[in-house]
Amino acid sequence: MSLVVGGPGTASAFGFKRLGSRGRVIARGVSGLMGRRHRRPVEWRTIVDRFRLGVAVTATCVAGLALAVPGSYGVGPVAQAGAAPTGAMACAPTWVTGWQAAPQAAPREAGLAGTTLRMIVHPQVSGSQLRVRLSNAYGGSGLEIGAVSVARSEGGAALAEGTQRTVTFTDEPRIVIPAGDDAVSDPVPLHAEAGVPIAVSVFLTTVPDTITRHSVALQTSYRSGPGDATRADAAAFPDSIGSWSVLTGLDVFTTRPVNALVAVGDSITDGVGSSVGVDQRWTDALARRLTDPSADPVARMVVLNAGISRNRLLGDDPERDGDSPLTRFERDVLAPSGATDVVLHIGTNDIAVGHNAIEVVDGLRKYVARVRAEGRRIYLTTITPSAAGAHGTLGATGTRNSVNAWIRAQGPTMSNGVFDFAAAVADPADRDRLAPQFDSGDGLHLSAAGYQALADAVDITRLSGSPCLGSAPVANVTPGQ
Repeated sequence: MSLVVGGPGTASAFGFKRLGSRGRVIARGVSGLMGRRHRRPVEWRTIVDRFRLGVAVTATCVAGLALAVPGSYGVGPVAQAGAAPTGAMACAPTWVTGWQAAPQAAPREAGLAGTTLRMIVHPQVSGSQLRVRLSNAYGGSGLEIGAVSVARSEGGAALAEGTQRTVTFTDEPRIVIPAGDDAVSDPVPLHAEAGVPIAVSVFLTTVPDTITRHSVALQTSYRSGPGDATRADAAAFPDSIGSWSVLTGLDVFTTRPVNALVAVGDSITDGVGSSVGVDQRWTDALARRLTDPSADPVARMVVLNAGISRNRLLGDDPERDGDSPLTRFERDVLAPSGATDVVLHIGTNDIAVGHNAIEVVDGLRKYVARVRAEGRRIYLTTITPSAAGAHGTLGATGTRNSVNAWIRAQGPTMSNGVFDFAAAVADPADRDRLAPQFDSGDGLHLSAAGYQALADAVDITRLSGSPCLGSAPVANVTPGQ
């Protein structure tokens, strides 16, 4: 668990933190290399009280803008465009998670330790400072990071001249992240522009046998030869990679709060079937809709992708399928700064392995209950059709249709809305199959046109939006992971 306390400029408040066994906050920087812990005199109850107060203030402001609007697919409150929330601090500068990836366990490949990874990500908001989120959630031993840097990407592994910045953790350039923990860096003074790629370079000194990784990045990143290449030029990175390892998020310090939607799901949300490096996931297409320059600024939101290929609603298999949405809920939904809305698209893999409609519906109910208990909005989606293998048998088709019938009938009363993804991409001649133009070719995953159709099926008027953006113009956002 990572915990951040304090504001920008308070470097010591933004280092690696976790809860100790007695409820105190523990911070580790380079001292972790020596096995020594530094305890800060901040009690967990005090932090929670402050957090709850902040949530209460924000909720009060947003509640004043909410309006219950009935509709065929949802009766929950809908954000109302208009004046920004009132109050001296309601629309003050703040941290917003501008990019994230959902990690899972992966075996360490030979030769990884002692090399540098240069990973390319696209923040969706602009701001004056960055924070880097790293994770050793699945490691069985400590992850030793020798150095980290950030810079604007010039394409490939190249860096924009003059933009390189050293990243520190509690004022130290090195850090050991214990098994099962996460780390959040100190603020880094680098201006980020929405849509402009950032290169995060991480020198891996010691790597556990199991590494924390998002395997299907659909974005080309790079690996160096032996040594610390965090400040080296592109020539030091001969190898291309298609994953994000240990890097799970990028926070941006923005002039006004921007709310975030978290898309939770499986390979459909992960974007399998679309091309590498062109941002064709349905979440990318949705982000383009939400940041259209001609749209109302209040409707704008960051779209964070929490899809994991092969993921299932009802089972945990960290290395093969990833943790279930409920198991990874805190990391996906609670950890990102600014997350207010959740869209859940999942279930096809559960059906393929033999779960029945009652079991899947029960899993959906539990997830909805968890999201609502945390004060977030939750939107359900129907499961997209498939004729592929175990996903397309008569039994699987019947179960999927039963689940979708329940989502359409009952989802609007228990969630904030339902988006009918299945109807958006089904073949009119056979509703149990994908329409040819929406099929990537395997009968299960979607083409770029199919992912666009999913994004178009989202009723953006039902989302929270970002009320604080209504009182001043904001920069356009080009989406992408």
